Amino acid sequence: MSERKYRQSGYQDEEPREKRSRPSGPREKSDKPRGRGLGKPKRSVFRCSRCGQSQAVGQDVAFDSTCSGCGDDLHACTNCAHFDSSAPMECRLEIAERIAKKSKRNQCDLFEPKTTQEFDKESPPPDDARAAFDALFKL
Repeated sequence: MSERKYRQSGYQDEEPREKRSRPSGPREKSDKPRGRGLGKPKRSVFRCSRCGQSQAVGQDVAFDSTCSGCGDDLHACTNCAHFDSSAPMECRLEIAERIAKKSKRNQCDLFEPKTTQEFDKESPPPDDARAAFDALFKL
């Protein structure tokens, strides 16, 4: 019998194990964008947290404003840039008292609309299937 307690092959074998093949050298750098392949975000958008309807950007949100899609209040904590459910009192800034209903209208002076960066659509998709195929391969 062998001197080892267990007979499985392992690090004490005299035969070298096969090395894993790894690509040699650094990756090739390309000028194309990586990831989603869409490039950089093009526009800022303020969307309703309930339905996702796009709202006017760059304007102050009035206290009594509502969403044009679902009718929900826009001046609410869920639409604020400082809203964070894991922060104390669910706000990244220090506030005097906790606001209980986060999706309802409130009088917070620190409210800032939550804007996100989105990609512009270059062109609308063609309606005709043949035109979509030709646009795909640019025939």
